[in-house]
Amino acid sequence: MSNVIEIADEQFDSEVFNTNKPVLVYFWADWCGPCRLVSPTIASIADSYIDRLKVIKLEVDPSPESVAKCKVEGVPAIRLFKNDEILFSHEGAIGKQQLLNMINNHL
Repeated sequence: MSNVIEIADEQFDSEVFNTNKPVLVYFWADWCGPCRLVSPTIASIADSYIDRLKVIKLEVDPSPESVAKCKVEGVPAIRLFKNDEILFSHEGAIGKQQLLNMINNHL
């Protein structure tokens, strides 16, 4: 079982802003090839960092409000939030080590 929490627009604010942990939000789409490459990395990070990072997965097509709120222009996209603030933003495929470096720099 993965520690990635799948949400939609309705849960975005409560899951991302009402928490005491940093939150990694992964924006993806079913039709997105690069998303299929990044998804295993996201799941691995969710499992490895469960004690200090909350990992959220949000499909962009059914969640336009969250996409607009986070200014997502392409998928896959990643936003790292802490205390209602975006600490890191990335769009496009990202390697596991690059993503780990980004997370470790902000935790």
